[in-house]
Amino acid sequence: MNNISLALRLAVFGAFALVACKKDKALPKEAGPTPTTNRNELSKDSMFLYAKEVYLWNDALPAYGVFDPRSKFNGSSDHFTNLNAELFALTRYGINPLTALPYEYNPEEKDQTKYSFIEDLVAEGKLAVLKNSKSNIDFNGDGDDLGFSLALTGYRDNYRIYLRFSSPGSPAALAGLDRGDYINNINNKSIGTDFDSEESYINDAINKSTIKISGKKRNGTSFNVTLNKTKYNSSPIFKDTVLVTGGKKIGYLAYARFTDDENSFAPLTAVFAKFSAAGVSDLVIDLRYNPGGYVNTAEHLINLIAPSSLDGKTMFEQTYNATMEAGKATILKNQPLRDQQGKILYDNGRMLTYADESFKKADNKTVFSKEGALDNISKVVFITTEGTASSSELVINSLKPHITVKTVGSTSYGKPVGFFPIRIDKYDLYLSSFFTTNANGEGNYFAGITPDAVREDDVEKGFGDPNEESLSSAISFLTVGKFTTSTSTKKVNSESTKASSSAVLKVYGPAVLKGMIETPKVRR
Repeated sequence: MNNISLALRLAVFGAFALVACKKDKALPKEAGPTPTTNRNELSKDSMFLYAKEVYLWNDALPAYGVFDPRSKFNGSSDHFTNLNAELFALTRYGINPLTALPYEYNPEEKDQTKYSFIEDLVAEGKLAVLKNSKSNIDFNGDGDDLGFSLALTGYRDNYRIYLRFSSPGSPAALAGLDRGDYINNINNKSIGTDFDSEESYINDAINKSTIKISGKKRNGTSFNVTLNKTKYNSSPIFKDTVLVTGGKKIGYLAYARFTDDENSFAPLTAVFAKFSAAGVSDLVIDLRYNPGGYVNTAEHLINLIAPSSLDGKTMFEQTYNATMEAGKATILKNQPLRDQQGKILYDNGRMLTYADESFKKADNKTVFSKEGALDNISKVVFITTEGTASSSELVINSLKPHITVKTVGSTSYGKPVGFFPIRIDKYDLYLSSFFTTNANGEGNYFAGITPDAVREDDVEKGFGDPNEESLSSAISFLTVGKFTTSTSTKKVNSESTKASSSAVLKVYGPAVLKGMIETPKVRR
């Protein structure tokens, strides 16, 4: 079982076998649905019945007859739309007592879930992609877009569009575009003086497969390029460097997403080998746009950071609902386990399913196990924004009880929960199924992790620039023990004295992905 167990720890998501929604196989007798051959009704039944056993807040869900999934959620002929409506309804029941709102309440998109989601595999044309509609790099590092994310700063009658980043290997990056470059012309139309009339034009242009953009780079030189959407594989490393300042050597890493082991492990290991060779004593880990991803990759990063003195100590624990904990989520026998290449896992000729796994808290504790040569780190500053989510927050929270951890930037997304894919017909369902806590039992950051020092996302400067607002403040803490006072004079996301010049701050491009995917440890 050792090889299988290792494969499961690495295969945190992948293509899962198509599971039929037949009543005699997937529906418990006590559920009460009447026999049907209607594919849509069977999918609706299955979503409810999986939620009833697997959803983290399943104890708040009503009985099948009360919820009545078949007769509801028929407002569209689109099956996927109806399933999304059902999922939204299911996620309204678990209420956070601190807010009196659903745990999955999404303040930015009130008609959407914050965590759980369902993915149409046929529409995506892939077996497993796990990506938001605005983000075209998946957690395998495969991209299919123009390769940039944009931020608008300034006022409605006087604004600029900056590149927050260009994805390594993308059309934008290959054209020489980088963070801090700004755009003043799109498809031969000047922009920047009338946001209200130009917003739709910008949205339409960046969502097409080809775009012509002009502007100025950070160094003041002009650029004029045409980008064509294409497929590419992207490194998850935006930037790494060693900063020598205040008598210290500080390792800086800007990390894009917690992709699979093939995409992330070697680059991360190489960066930390470089840090070790340079004699780095402190770290700044820039996760400002990192939406999370594979839990085992988060473990790898934590073990690269943590000193070997922590080996064997608790890194984090995963807690499932009481049904899962007691091994009574019998519906999971319909979900086979596969590795990242989509191959079904077997043990002595028997196909493994999620029912073969233990969801007991005692079996889902992860401990430190030092990786890499860098072994003297006692202080780390993380840079965060509202785009910092899931496995990113897991890394921060897991290290807090053991070494000095500070955060600078803005409040993170707030996702202390995770999931694994459940195949229903031609869809993959991701239901919030577990929450994580660190060695001190801390993990209730549904409202996000509040930074120790609030700073703007200074999009005018590049990754690793010591003068950038957040990095400058982090360096100050690591060298003199306190954060600098913000020196920014930009009037971003504030009100102007002129009604016609109300401020605008808007982001285009990759949005928050709903990561933290885990395959639980197999029962031995």
